[in-house]
Amino acid sequence: MGLRFTKMHGLGNDFMVIDAISQPMTFSAKQVKAWANRHTGVGFDQLLVVEKSSNDQADFRYRIFNADGSEVQQCGNGARCFARFVFDKGLTQKREIPVETASGLIVLYLEDDGQVRVNMGVPKFAPQALPFDAPAQAEQYEIEALNQAWCIGAVSMGNPHAVLAVENITTAPVESLGAALESHARFAERVNVGFAQVISPQQIKLRVFERGAGETQACGTGACAAMAVMRLWGKVDDSVTVSLPGGDLLIHWTGEAQAPLWMTGPVATVFEAELTGEVVGD
Repeated sequence: MGLRFTKMHGLGNDFMVIDAISQPMTFSAKQVKAWANRHTGVGFDQLLVVEKSSNDQADFRYRIFNADGSEVQQCGNGARCFARFVFDKGLTQKREIPVETASGLIVLYLEDDGQVRVNMGVPKFAPQALPFDAPAQAEQYEIEALNQAWCIGAVSMGNPHAVLAVENITTAPVESLGAALESHARFAERVNVGFAQVISPQQIKLRVFERGAGETQACGTGACAAMAVMRLWGKVDDSVTVSLPGGDLLIHWTGEAQAPLWMTGPVATVFEAELTGEVVGD
């Protein structure tokens, strides 16, 4: 028998999801990269792995691997898919699911309308939380890239994010500036880069260049980070619709120092299959 998996997506941000509780599995970064290839593999932005948790406060361990094979701490769209996957597969009957991640405990809620609500934790603006090389915490930072200075906000949503305010996301330099900032020397573990256009105090349009994946159709933690930074800057209200190329997410955060940020959005299962032979990649 081969390796069983499910292909899922949250607003076009797509995943290969594997139950590593019911079937044994080992894999390398090279294999992940081969599976992620959209021409010769399964094709996905991230691999999600369901494991048993060593934390007695969590029902599962949630691991995330980028398309380049690197493991990361958090993925918001993936978290929603994770919740739907473990419920649909009968791994839990709960609709409130505590999950262990590399960045701490999160709680996933399956709503009656099929959407998934996630307590994403408290946004962390301290530079060391990303980590980000800065002399002190500030609402905005100036950073040099592509031979000019840019103003960014920096926040950790369990993974590191830099957020820029732009006048028009259609013409924003997502590919060039996103790549330059992702691997900037001031971000020791690289960074996800969000380009946010504030339409109103209740809506943000957003494109995200994700570390290890490039621009994606949607990024859950990126939507959370954009809302958190724009809320910090006084540009949006407590509840905001974040419109990404793949669709909309509802983000709620009061702006209070220890208040958690909440994300609500849809998920979809695309197909189920199994790998019966080796996928060859570069």
